Amino acid sequence: MKAKHQRLILALAALVAIIGAGLLAVSALKDEAAYFYAPADVKAKGVEPGKAIRLGGMVVGGSLKRAADGVTIRFDVTDGKATVPAMFSGIAPDLFKEGSGVVAEGSFDAKGTFIATNLLAKHDERYMPRELEGMNYNASTHEMKAEQ
Repeated sequence: MKAKHQRLILALAALVAIIGAGLLAVSALKDEAAYFYAPADVKAKGVEPGKAIRLGGMVVGGSLKRAADGVTIRFDVTDGKATVPAMFSGIAPDLFKEGSGVVAEGSFDAKGTFIATNLLAKHDERYMPRELEGMNYNASTHEMKAEQ
């Protein structure tokens, strides 16, 4: 009877430990997760300044302005329902341009401008990096061959 009692206590202790570890993991992920927002979500729900999020939409035509320092870019992101001002300092991806899709990681400042720390430019399935121009991709064999 004593061995059975000890196994029950051990099983309960293991269960409590597993539940505790799961709760800790969920708590840590909640603090680190960057939630995705469209500009309409930002306008409707609001986002607290400093909270890490991902902002996705299209770069508004005519909104892209480069600062004199050569690395700071100001632009607007829209989803067709709302528009949000954004700023990024760094080297932007080659595909980042007006009228293209973008997902920006960062947070809002107190004035409501999205300060991007990373830009992810979207592209379609026909995109080919500059380094691979003049090459053909065979989807069935997964091989790259020079155009003839």
